[in-house]
Amino acid sequence: METGSPETAGETRGEPHDEPHDEPVWRGLPRDLLRMRRLLLMVWLVPLALGAGLLPGLLAGPAWAAFALLPLGLLLWGWRMLGRNWASWRYAERADDLLISKGVLWREETIVPYGRMQLVEVTSGPVARHFGLASVQLHTAAAASDALIPGLEPAEAERLRDRLTELGQARSAGL
Repeated sequence: METGSPETAGETRGEPHDEPHDEPVWRGLPRDLLRMRRLLLMVWLVPLALGAGLLPGLLAGPAWAAFALLPLGLLLWGWRMLGRNWASWRYAERADDLLISKGVLWREETIVPYGRMQLVEVTSGPVARHFGLASVQLHTAAAASDALIPGLEPAEAERLRDRLTELGQARSAGL
């Protein structure tokens, strides 16, 4: 009975291979990003729930206050979805490229070769700054391959920007 190729058999026994493994070391996003997004969800939906419940309740009767349940249901659903989305984001720096993985239902993995990067930006809006967060935006020659890593701590965003810029310049010098 055949058990498979020698490579497969070696994997099952845990024997090392001749080929080096370039396993990425994945990093997730800071929990502050999740806190910020959930707070923004509450800022929008709690007043909407109050308005949807109070206004019809006062004008048309208490039964109409049930309209507040719709925004509250959206708040509960959004709370869970934001958590799942946050947990799905990760990135990894490899020798020749940067990997970005995201998505719950539709999983998306972007590979950006260092030599193709033209610009690496660190941005932080007022709300993100309040939470101590910044985003790293990668621009390449092909607009469709631009990539974003949201909600990093500013020190990590700057470190990543400097490293990616350095690696991008070193890899593109040979092109």
